[in-house]
Amino acid sequence: MSQSPIKSELVHTESGYVIHRNGDPYFIKGAGGSSNMALLAQSGGNSIRTWGTNNAKAILDEAHKHGLTVMLGLRIGHERHGFDYNDEAAVAKQKEWVKTQILAFKDHPALLAWGIGNEVDLFYTNTKVWYAVQDIAAMIKVLDPNHLITTVTAGMDKTKLDLILERVPDIDYLSINIYGGLETLPNALLEMGYSGPYVVTEWGPTGHWQVPKTDWGVPIEQTSTQKAQSYRERYAAGVLAAPGRALGSYAFLWGQKQETTPTWYGVFTEAGYPNEVVDSLHYNWQGSWPASRAPYIKSFTLNNKVALDNIHVKQGDTIDVDLHVGTHQADGYTIRWEVLPESTDIKSGGDPESRPKPVQGLIVSDDNKGTMRFTVPSTPGGYRLFAYVLGGSGKIANANIPFYVD
Repeated sequence: MSQSPIKSELVHTESGYVIHRNGDPYFIKGAGGSSNMALLAQSGGNSIRTWGTNNAKAILDEAHKHGLTVMLGLRIGHERHGFDYNDEAAVAKQKEWVKTQILAFKDHPALLAWGIGNEVDLFYTNTKVWYAVQDIAAMIKVLDPNHLITTVTAGMDKTKLDLILERVPDIDYLSINIYGGLETLPNALLEMGYSGPYVVTEWGPTGHWQVPKTDWGVPIEQTSTQKAQSYRERYAAGVLAAPGRALGSYAFLWGQKQETTPTWYGVFTEAGYPNEVVDSLHYNWQGSWPASRAPYIKSFTLNNKVALDNIHVKQGDTIDVDLHVGTHQADGYTIRWEVLPESTDIKSGGDPESRPKPVQGLIVSDDNKGTMRFTVPSTPGGYRLFAYVLGGSGKIANANIPFYVD
């Protein structure tokens, strides 16, 4: 069955920039990731983002079925992974491979935009990468005149902005990944001298590199309740507050992954339950809350101390846990506890990490309402206690507190 592309283009109007898809204005209400597209559409989302073309046909088909568009990522080499942009043969070979991907997917009706690379600027020194990105962008313009073209950066600064504007003229707009700091992005871009269009292609909780740390050096994660508030505030300030410049966004991550912890970025648990952030995204995209909402965390302490209190304990001690939960509807909840050793497999830029194995058999008593007592693990080192609160809504609130066994 042959498919016909649906044209997307950037239009400059008196009130600024806007994407047109099939001739109509189109504001991206998107999320990164391709799981549970039915819930994304139901929540008011209209687009997903991928980081590569793995399984692209199935993802495009599934998106189309749910009325969603796709920003399809084109993986290109990273200097931090050993790719050398001085190696002309390797660069030419990469471009040839990208060409095969463009030809394979350019006519799919769900396609919205091509994303050339993801954070190729992270820890880079060789700015020749931008010439390679431009070479690919120029090629796509010829092969596929029907879709938007962009490249995705890790944050933005004046030096990088100037390089991209000078060396990559064939992209339609900037795509920026930014976590804590999204609130000030619209103004920061103006201060850098850029009043053009942008999409925020990854945003969400405060990044693990941006939060306070314990005295043994591990980052303190926001609770799902704090994250849910962040997602509302950051979207309002970093996306909605820049009409005519911000073309929309892709929240991170519509899925689950181990990155510092198993809960830091994903809006689902490993078992597939949506957390409070999904309700916030529903609110962002539709201006109203879903009928049935996740529970929320009011307070969480270990031995009457909070995560910021640098909790040190001794082997063989018992720890008293108090978790206070709130609900939006009277549908009850159940609590699951998990103690994980602190992850030692820490990477950068979202590279794959392995999940620590839970320590079993520590719980001494549990009233299933939030009061629990457990024994300190016998091996010294850093740990976290995770709480997962599953509401009758089928949605979750979660939190963790780091502690150190001396």
